[in-house]
Amino acid sequence: MSKTWKEDVQAAIRAGERISDQHIVDKVRHAVLTQRLPPGTRLPEVTLGEIFGVSRSVVRKALTRLTANHVIDQRPNQVARVRSPSIDETLETFAARRLVEGEVVALLAGHLDEEQRQALEALSRLEVDAHQRGDEPARIEHSLAIHHRLAELSPNRVLGAMLTDLILRTSIVIALYKRPSLASCFLEGDHPRLLECLRDAEPEAARQVIGDHLQALENLLDLGPREAEADLMAILGQSRAMGA
Repeated sequence: MSKTWKEDVQAAIRAGERISDQHIVDKVRHAVLTQRLPPGTRLPEVTLGEIFGVSRSVVRKALTRLTANHVIDQRPNQVARVRSPSIDETLETFAARRLVEGEVVALLAGHLDEEQRQALEALSRLEVDAHQRGDEPARIEHSLAIHHRLAELSPNRVLGAMLTDLILRTSIVIALYKRPSLASCFLEGDHPRLLECLRDAEPEAARQVIGDHLQALENLLDLGPREAEADLMAILGQSRAMGA
């Protein structure tokens, strides 16, 4: 099981490591993906600076990058917040990803070499193993890695870049709006079936599998309002002033 954010931040501070804006980006994004920061959560610069022991300029760089990655909303003279995508935006994002990823996997069907296939199959096995261990954060990471690898392998680089962006956007939406009672969004068998289609050169079957996979994920969402209060200090770590 991976370390908690609090333990990770504290360990870095004890070791005297310099906390970078990338570190903050990774931690906030991970907290959103693991549903620890709900939609609408306020992310004040001062609070983040205290949590990570960095200047406001470092925090601002991180918030700018998180905005570009569609993780937060940041408006002039307002406190940044975790994004709360509208229902229309959510549906449009999933529709766009079905089109783009469907085309990517159709192009890849029958065109992966042995090393590429084995790498994807290894990630699929890791996802299943993480699910069986009950390690949902690790399962999410392995699932995302499969789709990111497909984007990297896309013969059409423009579609690959579009897919990379849409993977993050849909992942954020899933994390924000997954039904609270649902322990996992694991869809058993979907990734192995997709890899079989890619191996057997079945482009339309691959397109259908990914379309059904994404539709099933969309069906797991609850787009109703969520509680936006969160204890940032408890989630992201403690400040240097508190002896962390």
